[in-house]
Amino acid sequence: MDLRELHSFVAVVEEGGFSAAARRLHVSQPALSQTVSALERELRVKLLVRSSTGVRPTDAGAALLGEARAMLARRDQALRTMARYTGGGGGVLRIGIPLEFPSRLLSPALTELAEACPHTRVRARHLSTSEQLAALHAGELELGLLRERPTGQEFDAMVVNKERLGVLVAAEQAAELAGPEGIPLEALAGLEWVSFPRADSPAWYDELTAILRSHGLDPGAQAPKGQRLIAEVKLAAVSAGRAFAMAPPDWSQPIPAGVVWSPLVGHPLLRRTWAVWSADSRRQDLGRLIAAFEQPAAG
Repeated sequence: MDLRELHSFVAVVEEGGFSAAARRLHVSQPALSQTVSALERELRVKLLVRSSTGVRPTDAGAALLGEARAMLARRDQALRTMARYTGGGGGVLRIGIPLEFPSRLLSPALTELAEACPHTRVRARHLSTSEQLAALHAGELELGLLRERPTGQEFDAMVVNKERLGVLVAAEQAAELAGPEGIPLEALAGLEWVSFPRADSPAWYDELTAILRSHGLDPGAQAPKGQRLIAEVKLAAVSAGRAFAMAPPDWSQPIPAGVVWSPLVGHPLLRRTWAVWSADSRRQDLGRLIAAFEQPAAG
């Protein structure tokens, strides 16, 4: 039994159902249901009564609810207490990083942090937006770099990067479709969009698909959950000549012969990256890192 499982259980009870709790925790409903079911199996007791109108705790669930809330509150208090010792620049600072986050922003920020807080160790993990939000809720990250801004008052957030996305297409298609200002988005109709799983970043996925539809494009079937949209996947799909993928102009990956990056006419796709952290954090090293990101955001 870990804190993530308890946090999930408390959210389901407080929200009165799995759908609302999944939205609150920014995870998929099946994943949340599996987490709670695993907790029930581990404890060998039924915790929730499910019905068409929602869920309610059993007697055992009600007893666990009080204990879980107390344990989570103690966890939060312990983190606040330790922050007083690590706030001056010691300890571990855990951050989440999405795929394709530009090194021109990350490297200088980490260098500035190392100079200001030499005793802070940074532990970085590549995680999707949804995975980072779950980790932030569970106290497993101090800072997340997300593709969407979380709702509510639990977290503070700041835009640290904006990218006007272009497209990767086969060279022969680029020659046919591109004009002086790039490729019109609507000209890509008929090609398959190489997408990421919606579960990775629901709000950003919905924003992208809405823009594609408004330009007459069919977003196609959703990518399977858990499938990473890495550079090799994009390039392999695009090089076959039947698909397009999105990428920023300063994409760090080498583009092979036969594939071309092109801007989109009018720059309809703007990808934002948000730095997100707990609103009640008082860590000085975290503040230093956030301040280091602030300069690129202002530009």
